[in-house]
This record gives sequence, C-alpha cells and structure tokens, in this order.
Amino acid sequence: MSEARSALFSKIIRLLWVLFVLGIIATLLLFVLVSKSDLPDLTELENPEYELATPVYADDNRELGRFYRFNRVPLSYEEISPNVVNALLATEDIRFHKHSGIDARGTMRAVAYLGRRGGASTITQQLSKQMFTGVKASNFIERVWQKFKEWYISVQMEKRYTKEEIMAMYLNKFDYLHGAVGLQAAAETYFGKQQQDLTIEEAAVLVGMFKNPNRLNPKSHPNDSRKRRSVVLSQMAKYEYINEVERDSLNEIDIDISSFKRDHHSAGPAPYFRQELAKWVKNLLKDKQYYKPDGTPYDIYTDGLKIYTTLNYDMQIAAEEEMAKHMKNVQETYFKVWKKRDPWKYKFDPEDNLEIREAGLQRLIYGSERYQSMKEAALGDALAAMGQKFDDVRFRDIDIDRMLEEEAKPGSLRKLIAKDYISKKMAAGYDKVIKSSEWADFKSAWNDFQKRVDQVFNTPVKMKVFDYVDGWERETTMTPLDSLKYHRQILQFGSLSVEPTTGHIKTWVGGVNHKYFKFDHINSNRQVGSTFKPFVYSAAITMKGMSPCFQIQDIPYTIAPGDGSFYVAEPWTPSNSDGEYTGEYFDMYRGLKKSKNTVSVYLMKEMGNTELVRDLVNNMGIDAYAKRADGNFRVPDAPSICLGSADLSVMEMAGAYTTFANNGVYSEPLFVTRITDKDGRVVYNAVEKENTVFSPENNYVLVDLLSKAVEGTTGFWEMKSSAGGKTGTTNDYVDGWFVGFTPELVVATWVGGEDPWIRFLSIQNGQGARMAKPFFANFIKRLESDPRYGFNPEKTFYKPPGNLGIELDCEKYAKFIQQVDVDEVDAALGNDEEDDLMDELDFEEQ
Repeated sequence: MSEARSALFSKIIRLLWVLFVLGIIATLLLFVLVSKSDLPDLTELENPEYELATPVYADDNRELGRFYRFNRVPLSYEEISPNVVNALLATEDIRFHKHSGIDARGTMRAVAYLGRRGGASTITQQLSKQMFTGVKASNFIERVWQKFKEWYISVQMEKRYTKEEIMAMYLNKFDYLHGAVGLQAAAETYFGKQQQDLTIEEAAVLVGMFKNPNRLNPKSHPNDSRKRRSVVLSQMAKYEYINEVERDSLNEIDIDISSFKRDHHSAGPAPYFRQELAKWVKNLLKDKQYYKPDGTPYDIYTDGLKIYTTLNYDMQIAAEEEMAKHMKNVQETYFKVWKKRDPWKYKFDPEDNLEIREAGLQRLIYGSERYQSMKEAALGDALAAMGQKFDDVRFRDIDIDRMLEEEAKPGSLRKLIAKDYISKKMAAGYDKVIKSSEWADFKSAWNDFQKRVDQVFNTPVKMKVFDYVDGWERETTMTPLDSLKYHRQILQFGSLSVEPTTGHIKTWVGGVNHKYFKFDHINSNRQVGSTFKPFVYSAAITMKGMSPCFQIQDIPYTIAPGDGSFYVAEPWTPSNSDGEYTGEYFDMYRGLKKSKNTVSVYLMKEMGNTELVRDLVNNMGIDAYAKRADGNFRVPDAPSICLGSADLSVMEMAGAYTTFANNGVYSEPLFVTRITDKDGRVVYNAVEKENTVFSPENNYVLVDLLSKAVEGTTGFWEMKSSAGGKTGTTNDYVDGWFVGFTPELVVATWVGGEDPWIRFLSIQNGQGARMAKPFFANFIKRLESDPRYGFNPEKTFYKPPGNLGIELDCEKYAKFIQQVDVDEVDAALGNDEEDDLMDELDFEEQ
C-alpha cells in the first residue's frame, strides 16, 4: 500500500472515530434534551393510567358482564397463557430478558438494513409508545425525536418494573379492535374463550395483530391474518418453542372465529339488571363517603371496580328462558286476538278518543332513528339557523307542531296554556317565530320534509324485527311505520325473584329483549290490581281479629259520604270483575281465591278508614305516604286501594311479599353485597335491612290464606314446593300480575303493553292468571327439577307451636259460630222470661 493511500486510510479511520464520538455525544445530548422535554413524570411512570373495565359478579363470582369505555380486564403475568408469552417473545422481542429497554443489536440491524429485516422496537418501547408517545409522527425529524423519547421512557420503565410486569402491562394495554382492549377481552371477542385456554395457533393470531391490528385482523382480513400467523409460528419454531412438525401441522389449521362476538351491554345474562345496576352504582358513588383515597369520585367505566351482586347466575338464565317460552305463547295469543284489527284505530267504546293514540304513534315516528337521521340530513342547517335566531325557543318536533297548529287554528296556544301544557313565555316565543320573516321558508322546508317522511315510512323495505326465534330476530319486508306498530305491540314483561330471609335478589328480568326494548319494568309503576288485596285481608285479620273463615255475602256494598273516616264525596259501590253478584256467602279463603271485589270492599268498610292498610304496607316496604308527580299519595287515601288502584313497582311488590314468606318479617330487597376497587380495597358493603310486621302466629294465618288461594289451580298441582300467591288484573286488562312465594323464593311478575290500548279484549286472555301466573309455576318447577339451582322444594312455611289464636278450620269455626248464636238466643230468651216473671210479681203485689 502506497504512503498516500495509507495516509488517506488513516484520515478516514480518524474521521470515522470522530463521527462515532460525535454520534455518541449527539446521542447523549439528545437524551438530555429528551429528558427535559414534555415527558411523563415519575408518578405517571410508576402509576400508568389504565381505563379498566368494571366486572359485575353473580353470587358465585361468575361474571355477569362489565361496565367499560374500553373492554379491558387486567391480567397479572402469572395469569397469562404461556402460549401467548412464547409467541410474543419469539415474534416481537426474543432478547426481552437480556436488554434494559433498548436492544442495541436489534437497533444496529434495523439501521443497517433500513428496517427491512425487522424493526428495532422492544416490548418495552412498544409499551412506551402505547402509553405515552402514541401520536403518529408526520416527518422524519419527528420520528427520530419520538424514537428517542421512547428509548428514554423505556429505560426509565425498566428501572421501575420487572420484566414480567412490563409484559403484562403491554398485553393489557393493546387494542385488538372490535371493542377488545387487552388480551382477555381479545380472547373472548375473537375466540369466545378465556385467554388461558388459547391454543398455540390462536395465540399466534393475536400476537400477529401487534404489527397492525387492522390489516392483520382475523375478522376483517382473514387471509392476511393467516399469513401473519404463519410468520409467528415460524418464529416460535426458530426459537424452539415448538418443533417444525408442530409448526407445519398448525399452519394447516384454519383460523376459526365462529365464536366471534363483539361484546355489547345487551349481550349476556341480566342485561336489564346491569343497566339499572350502572345507574344505582353511579348514584351511590356520588356520595363522598365512597370517594377514592385521593378525594375524587370513582368512575365505573374506567376505574376497574369489582361489583359483587346477589344474582344467581343459573337461576337468572332459567328465568330468562322461562320468560321467553311464556311470553312467546302470550304474544301469539295477542296477535290472534288482534288479527285484522288495528289498536290505533279500534274503538273499545264509543267515547274513545283516537287522537291520543294517533299522537302516541306520531311520537314513535319522531323518536325513531330513521326519522332522526332523515331530519338531520334534511333540516339540520335550517334548525341550527332558527335556533341561533330564536335562542329562547325550542325547535323540537312537538314545538313545531304547536306552531303549525296555532297558525292553522288561532287560539290553540291559549288552550295549551289553560291546560298547563305550556307556559305563557313559551307561547310568546312560538308567536314570535310564527310572525318572523324566516317562518315561511322554514315551514315550507318542514312540510316538504314531512312529505318525504310519509313516503319513506310507508314504503316497504327489508329489515330485521324482533321475534321469539333463535337469535331473537328475523328478516322480513315491511314499512318502517308498520315496524314501529309491530314492535309497540310486543307485550312487555317484568319479573323479580327475592330470597325472603335475606332480601337478596336472585333474578331480574326487566323486559323481553334488551336489544330491541331498553326500558326496564322492575322499577316502573303500574296499577297492581288484586295483588294488593292480601294487604287488605292482612289488616282485617291482624288488626280486627277476623278469622279467614268469616262469612261475607257477595252483594253490592257502598261506602257513602259520612261512612267511617273515608271522606268520600259521593257513594262508591264497585262491582265484581264480571259485573255480577251471586248472593252467596264467601269465607275469606274463597273470597280471595275468587278475587271477589265485594269481599274486599266489605273488609275496607269494616275497618272504617284507609290508614290501617296504608300503615301496614308502609311497614312492608311500600312508601304509602310518598307523593307522585301530580301531588297525590302513591297509595291513595281512598277506599279504592282495596281493589288495587295504587300504581306500584315489581320491586315493591316482591319486597312486600317477603313478609309472608319470611315468618312475618319484611326483608328489604338488595342486589349488591359489596364493591371493591381494582386493588381489592372495600369501597361499599351492603347492610341487610328487615322489619317485623306480623307475629309468627298471625303470619301463618296469612300464609294459609294465600296458599289456599293458589291450591289446586293450573300449574300448581304439579309443584312440589309449598306456595302461596295472588293474581292481579287491572281495568280493561291493561296489566296482568302474579306475586307468588315459596319458603325459598318470592317472585313478582307483571305483563302488559307499553300503551294502555295494547291489551287483550276479554278477561279470558287478559287476566293475571293467564298473563303472568304460568311463568311463576313453570319457573319454580324448573328450579325444583335441577339440584344446581340449590332450591329446596321440601322446605315448608314455619308454623308456630300451640294455639294460633285464630281458627283456621272453617267447619269448627262454623260450629263455634252456631253455638255462639244459640247461646245468645238462650240468653236473650232467659232475660225475657225473667222480665215476665217480675211483671207478674209486681201485678200480684198491686
């Protein structure tokens, strides 16, 4: 080598050394600059924020569902499937346990090959990017800067966490799309199983998604996902987690996502319960006594709380299945009754006001998603402009209808003011709009839009509708208007079962299908009908000392002005449900079983006021003195309560009937036993509440009365359990009830339509005995049939030893009454004879 070439070579070597040293210095300077930039502080690094789902557990700790913004369930390293760990290390970071957050060898390779032979990001760096630097860089400089930030954060994280903790955080944080965040949610969503049960090839699919969860998604891009799985399996074979024979055989297996199910809040057991639970827990956590240690409130969607409930998982499934069977039959009967009839046009009597029903149907149209999307597209800008111009006026559909009505029929607004439907201020706002220069153009656009709505809602289209079939829906062709009518005619259901000794709610079925019908019917108020009569009988027996064998004639009874302390304004003489009177004498057993209104009215009249009954139900968990929105008592201060005129909830009725099943002690229904935070710290502990209402002796008399009310009736002769209960049917067959109980369980059930005109036309089909009672009998029989429910059909109601103080044997009672009558006659005759004798003596003396 010549001296010139040697000198050149030496210069190049020195230059390279200089560049190398400068590179190191520049790198160190960059690290210093990065450390001074906008980075997470030590607290953030040591306590990275996760948005964790809140699981809801049944009474055996099986999961009922979750509340979440991101469906993420945290896993510890020990819980993670080894198949996932091996696939992750082989594919993403084989030297994970050897580096300190930055893989120098991988980085050099990536630089040398410009990334063509794999990236240089370690698992720690990928976690850093996910948690702190996730914003996508737009140019080379930003990418370099971001990479340095990732390096710095990774080194800091490696100082603060073990390798196992870092891997667990990475798998918990990754978004697999389709609502699945974290490994556990991904396993459930894509493969319908727990992550610890993932096979090697399934684990390879999920790990393969780390490169690009969208393009390599097995749901949306199955071919690309399979190719990426092959790469992962090859890497696992390369690093001897599997052998080549296993790799080849696993590559032949198709990706099976037949169990794919995107989680949504309507899926899984007890959707209505979980919906109402979320409301209850959010309200509870507003109380400062349940705040976090740092003084801020918990968020059920992000803080990873654990909610432990009283629901029994298996019983809940059974209740939902029995509901579906029962309501399918009820619905089929309903549609047969209404075949070739339209509930929105059918006149139940000549005085019917069909305008109310037409207005109800119009509200359904206005509230539909189809209408709202059409409205936004056609009138969004016009409504925004009108709202800006008239900022004190609302432009809801009902407001626009009122303005159109006023223009067509001047004075309409005055009538609405007189009825307190609108205020004078609202009317003035409407008037201002009508008189404005903008009104004519807006009205024209509105009318054009309504013509389009009429056309769309009366044009048949293909759609899915609810039905009692597999999957709960079927495809059909009908107009959107007919679809609204069809779904509005689906009868609804509400049923709650409560363990009477504890008040623990075991099942909660708030409707027939949560996907189509969101409204829960457990806490909504409906007229209870004859299910209220047992409270009247209870008051008469326990407070007036009446025997259930007491005879009452089936004739009209009137409570008139001046009678007792009823303070009625006019005579009240209700009839029996069939409008007939037999004139026969009914003891209380038969009177309750036949649900004779005359017997209940007689008892109410004998008590002389409503307070005895209202105070009684108040002690049984029904707040009789609470006020409704209209200012009246929820349990009216009127004798009509004896026939069930009060509007109460399924929850209240189930709670009240626990008194009968629990030896006279009311148990307040509860559904949450405790709530803990993600670390297991107790946030809330429930306290069971009870109240003694009846003595054991009196309660047994009432249980005997209610048991005989169902004895020998349809469905009950096949039951093994001791049981009692009462049906309820409201005016015009709008509501059908049955509240039944055994020593083990109280079940309150309501069935009815969302509108009062969605009902049966006769007592034959519209009574509680048809609409609600069969569910109770079938549900209890199912619980009796399988030991997994833990239901004991051999348990009987407690009967106190000794004399009850009230005669239950009606033959003995009749003989006793006859003897009392004879004695009274003899006593009366004896007194008369004595008077005659004295008269004779007086005459003789005179």
